[in-house]
Amino acid sequence: MSTTTSTTGPASPAGAPGDDHLDALENESVHIIREVTAEAERPVLLFSGGKDSVVMLHIARKAFWPAPLPFGLLHVDTGHNFPEVLAFRDDVVARHGLRLTVERVQDWIDDGRLVERPDGTRNPLQTQPLLHAITAGGFDAVYGGGRRDEEKARAKERIVSLRDAFGQWNPRNQRPELWGLYNTRHLPGEHVRVFPLSNWTELDVWSYIVREGIELPSLYYAHERRVFRRNGMWMPLGPVTRPRDDERVVTRTVRYRTVGDMSCTGAVESTAGDAAAVLAEVAATTLTERGATRADDRLSEAAMEDRKKEGYF
Repeated sequence: MSTTTSTTGPASPAGAPGDDHLDALENESVHIIREVTAEAERPVLLFSGGKDSVVMLHIARKAFWPAPLPFGLLHVDTGHNFPEVLAFRDDVVARHGLRLTVERVQDWIDDGRLVERPDGTRNPLQTQPLLHAITAGGFDAVYGGGRRDEEKARAKERIVSLRDAFGQWNPRNQRPELWGLYNTRHLPGEHVRVFPLSNWTELDVWSYIVREGIELPSLYYAHERRVFRRNGMWMPLGPVTRPRDDERVVTRTVRYRTVGDMSCTGAVESTAGDAAAVLAEVAATTLTERGATRADDRLSEAAMEDRKKEGYF
């Protein structure tokens, strides 16, 4: 596996970025990961098995190939994650001989450190377990797959973002990043969050997945699933997502643009059965993936920014 990718490959759908553009994005991400890893004492990569973390891991492995990945992986498991994604996560870890630390929200609920939310979603409950895992692991640089095109609060984020001793983010305390220079300095107890895919878009991610032949969990592609309509989204029928009296369960052919807590992640109707077909759909859409399919981002106008200030990614 080399850090320079071939400029040959399948033709891109109209509007999809070309290989020169993807090469530039990949090279930037490789540079970020290498530079921060060289400066950090104990970095870690957040890995959920979702497409952005899969792409980030793929690039990180390229950055240090043929040496093994010089840091481990971390996942905060809400207990409401899609089984297909967890199985994929564990398969990737085993196949590549990686080290994975899992912090479980359910453990925090069981011992009383956290309380279930009335709306049933656990995505907002990830913050405290995440901060605990970072402190317990002594991690001083945490790689995340957030992208600026996802949501307006993430658009404010620098590539290297300082978190204080409480793991909190101050959007007014942003460091300049001129000429591709990244400031990883921090005081004891603080850490930095690092976003190697900051300048990528959803279209870039899928173009790269197609070009590199990257495997993803099956639910990213069209499949039949029992769902019900809520707030304009197709919610999955499951043990933690039950329809209300006025919500009818139907079978639809759907796929997921983003994956998270089952109780807040909706599907979209689609017949795209492979990455190239998904890429064509993404090239034609006018709705952002989180805006279209994530109920947790609709809790308030500033839902994501409020969570980020508290320590969420």
